[in-house]
Amino acid sequence: MTTEGTPSGPRTTTPAPAPANDADARRPSARASGEASGPTTPPAPPSPRRSRRQSALVGYLSGVFTFLTLLALGVGGAFYWGKSTFDAPGPLAAETTVMVPRNQGVSDIAASLAAAGVIDHPKLFEAGVRLYRANDRLRFGEYAFPARVSMREAMEILTSGRSIEHAITIPEGLTSLQIVDRLRDIDLLTGDVKEIPPEGALLPETYRVMRGTSREQVLARMRQSQKAALEEVWRGRDPSVPVKTPDDLLVLASLIEKETGVAAERTRVAAVFVNRLRKGMRLQSDPTIVYGLVGGRGTLGRSLTRTDIQSRTPYNTYVINGLPAGPIANPGRASLEAAARPDTSGELYFVADGTGGHAFAATLAEHNRNVQRWRQVERARGAQTDRAAPDEAAPEPEGGSAAAPGSTAPRR
Repeated sequence: MTTEGTPSGPRTTTPAPAPANDADARRPSARASGEASGPTTPPAPPSPRRSRRQSALVGYLSGVFTFLTLLALGVGGAFYWGKSTFDAPGPLAAETTVMVPRNQGVSDIAASLAAAGVIDHPKLFEAGVRLYRANDRLRFGEYAFPARVSMREAMEILTSGRSIEHAITIPEGLTSLQIVDRLRDIDLLTGDVKEIPPEGALLPETYRVMRGTSREQVLARMRQSQKAALEEVWRGRDPSVPVKTPDDLLVLASLIEKETGVAAERTRVAAVFVNRLRKGMRLQSDPTIVYGLVGGRGTLGRSLTRTDIQSRTPYNTYVINGLPAGPIANPGRASLEAAARPDTSGELYFVADGTGGHAFAATLAEHNRNVQRWRQVERARGAQTDRAAPDEAAPEPEGGSAAAPGSTAPRR
C-alpha cells in the first residue's frame, strides 16, 4: 500500500565513505596548509640609519674605554714617578741650614728649600706634604738638612720640631741692664725689651734657644729659672743663717757673687758676711758702694775715693747697717747655695791676695797683715790709680771692714 506523496519502487541505500586512517586525519592537506600560513617571506634588513647609530655607539664606547685605560696608566705612572722622586735622594751636596719663619705656608717653605738646594721639585714637595696631611704640622725654626736628603726626610725634619738650638751663656754677677744689653747684641734673637727686669730676678746660666726666639722669651725663662732656684735653695737653707725671707737671701747671694769669682771661696765669703750680721757689724762691701753710685750700669770705671766710701745711698754697706736695699747683681745658683749654707768658720775679714783670690782672717790683727801684703803686691806691680787727686783717695782700712776699700779681687 502506498501513501500519497511517497515514491514507490525499491529503496536504495548509499554506502557511507570509509573513514580515513589516523595519520591521514592528522596530516593537513597542502591546500589547507597554504590557506592557513600564507607564503613564507625572509625578514626585512635593518635600516641604514639604525646601523650607523649602532656603529657610532660601539666606536664611542671603545674610545672611552681606551681613554680611561690610558688615563689610568698615566695616573699610575705619574703617581709612581712622584712617590719614587719624593723618596729618592735629593740634590743637596753638603749639609746646610734653612730658617723657616713663623706662619709660613707650605708653598713658601717649599720655595725656601728649593732656593737652598735642598729639593729641586717644590711643587712635588708641596703635593707630597699635603698628601701626607703634614701641612699643618710643619714647625718654624732653623733646621739642618744633611746631604742628599730626600723630600720625605725633609718633610719629617720639618714636622719633628728638632730645630737647631744655639747656646747663650749669661755670666754670673751682671746687673739686669747688663744682661739686657748682652741679649740685644745677639743677632739670632728677635724683638726688643720693653722693661728692664728687677735686679736679681734673672738666673745666669747657659740657655739653649732657637733662632728667632724673642729676647722677652729668654728673659721670661731666666726669671722663671731664678724663681725656681731660689725657692729650692730657700727650702734647703741652714735655718741659723740670719736672713728672714727669700728676698734677703737673694740680696746676700748677690754680694757674694760680686765679691768673688772663685768657686771655692763662695762659702767662706758667705761666712764672713753671715758672721758680721750675727755680730751686728757693718758688711762694708765695696761692690755695694759702686752699685749705690752707678746702679744697673754695673761698673764705676775708676778706683773708689774717700767721697765714694762715705756716699749715703741705701746700698752702701759702709754707712748702713745690715743688708743693702736690694740685690746689686744677678747671682748664680752657686752663690745662692753659698748664702743658704755658708762655711762654719769664724772669719770676719777678707782682702785680695794678688792672685785673683782672697786672704781670710778671723781677727783684726791677722787681717791687717793680709792688707799689708796686698799693698806690697800692688806696689810691686807698679799699680796706678786714676783717682782725681791723691787727697781724694780711699784711706787705708782702719781695721773694721770686711774687705779693704778697693781691695776686692777682680770678678773676671
